[in-house]
Amino acid sequence: MREKKSRFIYMVLAGVLITFILDLLVKNELPHDHPRIYDFLITIFITILAWEGNIRIDNWLNNRFPWEASAKKRILLQLPVTVLFSAMAIYLPMRAFDLFVCELPGGKRAMFVVVCLVVGIIISFTILSIEVSTQFFGKWKKSLLEVEKYKAESLAAQLQNLKDQVNPHFMFNNLSVLSSLVYKDQDKAVDFINQLSKVYRYVLDSRNMELVSLEEELTFIKSYTFLLQIRFDKNVEFKIEVGEVDRRLLLPPMALQILVENTIKHNEVSQESPLKVNVFVEQHKLVVKNNLQPRSNVEPGSKTGIKNIEERYRFFTDELVEVDSSNGFFTVKIPLLKTK
Repeated sequence: MREKKSRFIYMVLAGVLITFILDLLVKNELPHDHPRIYDFLITIFITILAWEGNIRIDNWLNNRFPWEASAKKRILLQLPVTVLFSAMAIYLPMRAFDLFVCELPGGKRAMFVVVCLVVGIIISFTILSIEVSTQFFGKWKKSLLEVEKYKAESLAAQLQNLKDQVNPHFMFNNLSVLSSLVYKDQDKAVDFINQLSKVYRYVLDSRNMELVSLEEELTFIKSYTFLLQIRFDKNVEFKIEVGEVDRRLLLPPMALQILVENTIKHNEVSQESPLKVNVFVEQHKLVVKNNLQPRSNVEPGSKTGIKNIEERYRFFTDELVEVDSSNGFFTVKIPLLKTK
Protein backbone atom coordinates (compact mmCIF):
# COMPACT_ATOMS: atom_id res chain seq x y z
CA MET A 1 0.00 0.00 0.00
CA ARG A 2 2.83 2.37 0.91
CA GLU A 3 4.54 1.56 -2.40
CA LYS A 4 1.40 2.50 -4.37
CA LYS A 5 1.06 5.80 -2.49
CA SER A 6 4.69 6.66 -3.17
CA ARG A 7 4.27 5.79 -6.83
CA PHE A 8 1.19 8.01 -7.09
CA ILE A 9 3.10 10.94 -5.59
CA TYR A 10 5.90 10.43 -8.12
CA MET A 11 3.34 10.35 -10.92
CA VAL A 12 1.82 13.66 -9.83
CA LEU A 13 5.22 15.31 -9.50
CA ALA A 14 6.25 13.99 -12.92
CA GLY A 15 3.02 15.35 -14.41
CA VAL A 16 3.65 18.80 -12.94
CA LEU A 17 7.22 18.82 -14.28
CA ILE A 18 6.09 17.75 -17.75
CA THR A 19 3.47 20.53 -17.74
CA PHE A 20 6.14 23.17 -17.17
CA ILE A 21 8.27 21.68 -19.96
CA LEU A 22 5.38 21.62 -22.44
CA ASP A 23 4.37 25.17 -21.55
CA LEU A 24 7.70 26.34 -22.93
CA LEU A 25 6.66 24.99 -26.35
CA VAL A 26 3.46 27.02 -26.51
CA LYS A 27 4.65 30.06 -24.65
CA ASN A 28 2.70 33.18 -25.67
CA GLU A 29 0.42 30.99 -27.84
CA LEU A 30 -2.32 30.51 -25.23
CA PRO A 31 -5.02 33.07 -24.38
CA HIS A 32 -4.38 35.17 -21.27
CA ASP A 33 -7.55 33.83 -19.67
CA HIS A 34 -6.59 30.18 -20.33
CA PRO A 35 -7.10 28.21 -17.06
CA ARG A 36 -3.67 26.70 -16.34
CA ILE A 37 -5.21 24.20 -13.94
CA TYR A 38 -6.54 22.27 -16.96
CA ASP A 39 -3.00 21.80 -18.26
CA PHE A 40 -1.82 20.37 -14.96
CA LEU A 41 -4.82 18.07 -14.62
CA ILE A 42 -4.65 16.61 -18.14
CA THR A 43 -0.86 16.13 -17.97
CA ILE A 44 -1.07 14.46 -14.56
CA PHE A 45 -3.92 12.25 -15.83
CA ILE A 46 -1.93 11.20 -18.91
CA THR A 47 1.18 10.57 -16.78
CA ILE A 48 -0.75 8.33 -14.35
CA LEU A 49 -2.51 6.52 -17.21
CA ALA A 50 0.71 5.80 -19.13
CA TRP A 51 2.80 4.99 -16.06
CA GLU A 52 0.32 2.77 -14.26
CA GLY A 53 -0.86 1.18 -17.49
CA ASN A 54 2.66 0.15 -18.50
CA ILE A 55 3.29 -1.29 -15.05
CA ARG A 56 0.09 -3.34 -15.28
CA ILE A 57 1.10 -4.56 -18.73
CA ASP A 58 4.55 -5.48 -17.41
CA ASN A 59 3.00 -7.45 -14.52
CA TRP A 60 0.68 -9.26 -16.92
CA LEU A 61 3.60 -10.15 -19.20
CA ASN A 62 5.58 -11.37 -16.17
CA ASN A 63 2.89 -13.98 -15.56
CA ARG A 64 2.49 -15.02 -19.19
CA PHE A 65 6.00 -14.58 -20.58
CA PRO A 66 8.54 -14.42 -17.71
CA TRP A 67 12.01 -13.03 -18.44
CA GLU A 68 13.64 -16.23 -17.22
CA ALA A 69 11.88 -18.29 -19.90
CA SER A 70 12.92 -16.19 -22.89
CA ALA A 71 14.32 -12.68 -22.54
CA LYS A 72 14.52 -12.18 -26.33
CA LYS A 73 10.88 -13.11 -26.86
CA ARG A 74 9.84 -10.87 -23.98
CA ILE A 75 11.69 -7.85 -25.41
CA LEU A 76 10.23 -8.37 -28.90
CA LEU A 77 6.75 -8.57 -27.38
CA GLN A 78 6.97 -5.79 -24.77
CA LEU A 79 8.63 -3.20 -27.02
CA PRO A 80 5.75 -2.74 -29.51
CA VAL A 81 3.10 -3.15 -26.79
CA THR A 82 4.70 -0.40 -24.69
CA VAL A 83 5.05 1.96 -27.67
CA LEU A 84 1.47 1.38 -28.82
CA PHE A 85 -0.09 1.72 -25.40
CA SER A 86 1.97 4.81 -24.49
CA ALA A 87 1.07 6.48 -27.79
CA MET A 88 -2.63 5.77 -27.32
CA ALA A 89 -2.56 6.79 -23.64
CA ILE A 90 -1.04 10.14 -24.64
CA TYR A 91 -2.79 10.90 -27.94
CA LEU A 92 -6.40 10.03 -27.08
CA PRO A 93 -6.66 12.15 -23.90
CA MET A 94 -4.90 15.03 -25.70
CA ARG A 95 -7.35 14.76 -28.57
CA ALA A 96 -10.29 14.79 -26.17
CA PHE A 97 -8.77 17.76 -24.34
CA ASP A 98 -8.37 19.61 -27.65
CA LEU A 99 -11.97 18.94 -28.70
CA PHE A 100 -13.92 19.34 -25.49
CA VAL A 101 -11.86 21.33 -22.98
CA CYS A 102 -9.33 23.68 -24.52
CA GLU A 103 -8.22 23.94 -28.14
CA LEU A 104 -4.51 23.56 -28.66
CA PRO A 105 -2.66 26.45 -30.34
CA GLY A 106 -3.25 26.09 -34.07
CA GLY A 107 0.20 27.18 -35.19
CA LYS A 108 2.03 24.64 -33.08
CA ARG A 109 -0.59 21.92 -32.74
CA ALA A 110 1.16 19.28 -34.89
CA MET A 111 4.57 19.95 -33.36
CA PHE A 112 3.05 20.01 -29.87
CA VAL A 113 1.38 16.62 -30.37
CA VAL A 114 4.52 15.04 -31.81
CA VAL A 115 6.70 16.37 -29.00
CA CYS A 116 4.20 15.14 -26.41
CA LEU A 117 4.22 11.69 -27.95
CA VAL A 118 8.02 11.52 -28.15
CA VAL A 119 8.51 12.86 -24.62
CA GLY A 120 5.79 10.60 -23.27
CA ILE A 121 7.17 7.46 -24.90
CA ILE A 122 10.72 8.26 -23.74
CA ILE A 123 9.50 8.79 -20.19
CA SER A 124 7.43 5.58 -20.36
CA PHE A 125 10.49 3.61 -21.45
CA THR A 126 12.59 5.23 -18.73
CA ILE A 127 10.06 4.36 -16.04
CA LEU A 128 9.60 0.85 -17.40
CA SER A 129 13.37 0.33 -17.50
CA ILE A 130 13.59 1.35 -13.85
CA GLU A 131 10.78 -1.06 -12.95
CA VAL A 132 12.33 -3.94 -14.90
CA SER A 133 15.78 -3.23 -13.44
CA THR A 134 14.28 -3.24 -9.96
CA GLN A 135 12.64 -6.59 -10.66
CA PHE A 136 15.88 -8.05 -11.99
CA PHE A 137 17.82 -6.79 -8.98
CA GLY A 138 15.21 -8.23 -6.62
CA LYS A 139 15.24 -11.63 -8.31
CA TRP A 140 19.04 -11.61 -8.52
CA LYS A 141 19.28 -10.85 -4.82
CA LYS A 142 16.73 -13.56 -4.07
CA SER A 143 18.62 -16.09 -6.20
CA LEU A 144 21.85 -15.27 -4.35
CA LEU A 145 20.10 -15.88 -1.04
CA GLU A 146 18.72 -19.18 -2.34
CA VAL A 147 22.17 -20.23 -3.54
CA GLU A 148 23.68 -19.44 -0.14
CA LYS A 149 20.83 -21.25 1.57
CA TYR A 150 21.36 -24.26 -0.67
CA LYS A 151 25.09 -24.25 0.01
CA ALA A 152 24.45 -24.23 3.74
CA GLU A 153 21.85 -27.00 3.47
CA SER A 154 24.04 -28.99 1.08
CA LEU A 155 26.98 -28.71 3.46
CA ALA A 156 24.78 -29.80 6.34
CA ALA A 157 23.55 -32.73 4.25
CA GLN A 158 27.11 -33.72 3.36
CA LEU A 159 28.17 -33.60 6.98
CA GLN A 160 25.12 -35.60 7.98
CA ASN A 161 25.87 -38.19 5.31
CA LEU A 162 29.40 -38.53 6.64
CA LYS A 163 28.08 -38.84 10.18
CA ASP A 164 25.57 -41.47 9.08
CA GLN A 165 28.35 -43.50 7.49
CA VAL A 166 31.12 -43.19 10.04
CA ASN A 167 29.07 -43.13 13.23
CA PRO A 168 30.09 -45.71 15.84
CA HIS A 169 26.97 -47.80 15.23
CA PHE A 170 27.75 -48.25 11.55
CA MET A 171 31.42 -48.89 12.24
CA PHE A 172 30.63 -51.35 15.01
CA ASN A 173 28.40 -53.44 12.75
CA ASN A 174 30.93 -53.59 9.93
CA LEU A 175 33.89 -54.26 12.19
CA SER A 176 31.96 -57.02 13.91
CA VAL A 177 31.21 -58.62 10.56
CA LEU A 178 34.82 -58.18 9.46
CA SER A 179 36.25 -59.75 12.63
CA SER A 180 34.00 -62.74 12.10
CA LEU A 181 34.99 -63.08 8.44
CA VAL A 182 38.71 -62.99 9.22
CA TYR A 183 38.41 -66.33 11.02
CA LYS A 184 35.80 -67.93 8.76
CA ASP A 185 36.66 -66.81 5.22
CA GLN A 186 39.75 -64.70 4.64
CA ASP A 187 39.07 -64.23 0.93
CA LYS A 188 35.63 -62.87 1.67
CA ALA A 189 37.15 -60.67 4.40
CA VAL A 190 39.44 -59.13 1.79
CA ASP A 191 36.44 -58.51 -0.48
CA PHE A 192 34.61 -56.95 2.46
CA ILE A 193 37.49 -54.56 3.16
CA ASN A 194 37.71 -53.61 -0.51
CA GLN A 195 33.99 -52.85 -0.71
CA LEU A 196 34.10 -50.95 2.56
CA SER A 197 36.92 -48.78 1.23
CA LYS A 198 34.92 -48.10 -1.95
CA VAL A 199 31.99 -46.92 0.17
CA TYR A 200 34.14 -44.44 2.06
CA ARG A 201 35.92 -43.36 -1.11
CA TYR A 202 32.61 -42.49 -2.77
CA VAL A 203 31.43 -40.60 0.30
CA LEU A 204 34.59 -38.49 0.23
CA ASP A 205 34.67 -38.01 -3.56
CA SER A 206 31.02 -36.95 -3.84
CA ARG A 207 30.87 -34.63 -0.85
CA ASN A 208 31.43 -31.51 -2.99
CA MET A 209 29.19 -32.55 -5.89
CA GLU A 210 25.67 -31.24 -6.38
CA LEU A 211 24.61 -33.99 -8.79
CA VAL A 212 26.02 -37.33 -9.88
CA SER A 213 24.94 -39.79 -12.54
CA LEU A 214 22.73 -42.68 -11.58
CA GLU A 215 25.47 -44.94 -12.94
CA GLU A 216 27.90 -43.64 -10.29
CA GLU A 217 25.33 -43.95 -7.55
CA LEU A 218 24.49 -47.53 -8.54
CA THR A 219 28.17 -48.46 -8.56
CA PHE A 220 28.41 -47.12 -5.03
CA ILE A 221 25.22 -48.88 -3.96
CA LYS A 222 26.62 -52.15 -5.25
CA SER A 223 29.45 -51.84 -2.71
CA TYR A 224 27.11 -50.60 -0.01
CA THR A 225 24.62 -53.45 -0.44
CA PHE A 226 27.51 -55.92 -0.53
CA LEU A 227 28.28 -54.95 3.08
CA LEU A 228 24.63 -55.33 4.04
CA GLN A 229 24.35 -58.65 2.24
CA ILE A 230 27.33 -60.04 4.15
CA ARG A 231 25.87 -58.78 7.40
CA PHE A 232 22.30 -60.06 6.92
CA ASP A 233 23.02 -62.96 4.54
CA LYS A 234 19.82 -64.29 2.94
CA ASN A 235 17.62 -62.25 5.27
CA VAL A 236 17.78 -59.30 2.89
CA GLU A 237 17.50 -59.33 -0.89
CA PHE A 238 18.36 -56.44 -3.19
CA LYS A 239 17.05 -56.41 -6.74
CA ILE A 240 18.30 -53.59 -8.95
CA GLU A 241 16.98 -53.27 -12.50
CA VAL A 242 17.91 -50.04 -14.30
CA GLY A 243 18.33 -49.61 -18.07
CA GLU A 244 21.41 -48.13 -19.67
CA VAL A 245 19.62 -44.98 -20.86
CA ASP A 246 18.33 -44.16 -17.37
CA ARG A 247 21.79 -44.62 -15.87
CA ARG A 248 22.90 -41.38 -17.55
CA LEU A 249 20.33 -39.34 -15.64
CA LEU A 250 21.31 -37.36 -12.55
CA LEU A 251 20.41 -37.23 -8.87
CA PRO A 252 21.91 -35.76 -5.68
CA PRO A 253 24.78 -37.89 -4.34
CA MET A 254 23.93 -40.34 -1.56
CA ALA A 255 20.18 -39.98 -2.23
CA LEU A 256 19.80 -43.64 -3.15
CA GLN A 257 21.97 -44.69 -0.22
CA ILE A 258 19.70 -42.83 2.20
CA LEU A 259 16.65 -44.64 0.85
CA VAL A 260 18.33 -48.06 0.97
CA GLU A 261 19.61 -47.38 4.47
CA ASN A 262 16.09 -46.43 5.59
CA THR A 263 14.76 -49.82 4.50
CA ILE A 264 17.19 -51.48 6.90
CA LYS A 265 16.67 -48.98 9.70
CA HIS A 266 12.91 -49.14 9.80
CA ASN A 267 12.07 -52.72 8.89
CA GLU A 268 12.44 -56.13 10.49
CA VAL A 269 15.22 -58.19 8.87
CA SER A 270 15.25 -61.83 9.91
CA GLN A 271 15.07 -65.37 8.57
CA GLU A 272 11.38 -65.46 9.43
CA SER A 273 10.75 -62.05 7.84
CA PRO A 274 13.25 -61.48 5.01
CA LEU A 275 13.39 -57.96 3.63
CA LYS A 276 13.11 -57.53 -0.14
CA VAL A 277 14.25 -54.23 -1.63
CA ASN A 278 13.60 -53.43 -5.29
CA VAL A 279 15.30 -50.55 -7.10
CA PHE A 280 14.08 -49.61 -10.58
CA VAL A 281 13.15 -46.67 -12.79
CA GLU A 282 9.58 -45.75 -13.61
CA GLN A 283 8.68 -42.74 -15.79
CA HIS A 284 12.07 -41.11 -15.21
CA LYS A 285 11.81 -41.57 -11.47
CA LEU A 286 14.02 -43.79 -9.35
CA VAL A 287 11.87 -46.11 -7.25
CA VAL A 288 12.93 -47.83 -4.04
CA LYS A 289 10.29 -50.29 -2.89
CA ASN A 290 10.33 -52.77 -0.01
CA ASN A 291 7.90 -55.02 1.77
CA LEU A 292 6.62 -53.19 4.84
CA GLN A 293 7.45 -54.88 8.15
CA PRO A 294 8.14 -52.10 10.71
CA ARG A 295 10.65 -52.72 13.47
CA SER A 296 9.62 -52.35 17.08
CA ASN A 297 12.89 -50.60 17.94
CA VAL A 298 14.23 -48.34 15.22
CA GLU A 299 17.96 -47.72 14.97
CA PRO A 300 19.01 -44.25 16.13
CA GLY A 301 19.21 -41.69 13.34
CA SER A 302 18.47 -38.12 12.38
CA LYS A 303 15.01 -39.04 11.00
CA THR A 304 15.50 -36.42 8.31
CA GLY A 305 16.60 -38.64 5.42
CA ILE A 306 13.66 -38.11 3.07
CA LYS A 307 13.28 -34.49 4.16
CA ASN A 308 16.95 -33.99 3.36
CA ILE A 309 16.41 -35.38 -0.14
CA GLU A 310 13.33 -33.18 -0.67
CA GLU A 311 15.23 -30.03 0.30
CA ARG A 312 18.10 -30.82 -2.05
CA TYR A 313 15.77 -31.58 -4.97
CA ARG A 314 13.95 -28.28 -4.48
CA PHE A 315 16.89 -26.42 -6.04
CA PHE A 316 16.90 -28.50 -9.22
CA THR A 317 13.28 -29.29 -10.08
CA ASP A 318 9.66 -28.62 -9.18
CA GLU A 319 8.96 -32.36 -9.22
CA LEU A 320 8.20 -33.79 -5.80
CA VAL A 321 9.57 -36.77 -3.95
CA GLU A 322 6.72 -39.28 -3.71
CA VAL A 323 6.24 -41.44 -0.63
CA ASP A 324 3.61 -44.17 -0.42
CA SER A 325 2.88 -46.68 2.31
CA SER A 326 0.07 -48.97 1.21
CA ASN A 327 -0.76 -52.55 0.24
CA GLY A 328 2.01 -53.87 2.46
CA PHE A 329 4.79 -51.96 0.68
CA PHE A 330 6.76 -48.81 1.38
CA THR A 331 7.67 -46.94 -1.81
CA VAL A 332 9.70 -43.81 -2.43
CA LYS A 333 10.07 -42.22 -5.86
CA ILE A 334 12.68 -39.53 -6.52
CA PRO A 335 13.02 -37.58 -9.79
CA LEU A 336 15.89 -38.27 -12.13
CA LEU A 337 17.28 -35.15 -13.78
CA LYS A 338 18.47 -34.78 -17.33
CA THR A 339 22.10 -34.15 -18.15
CA LYS A 340 22.91 -30.44 -18.42
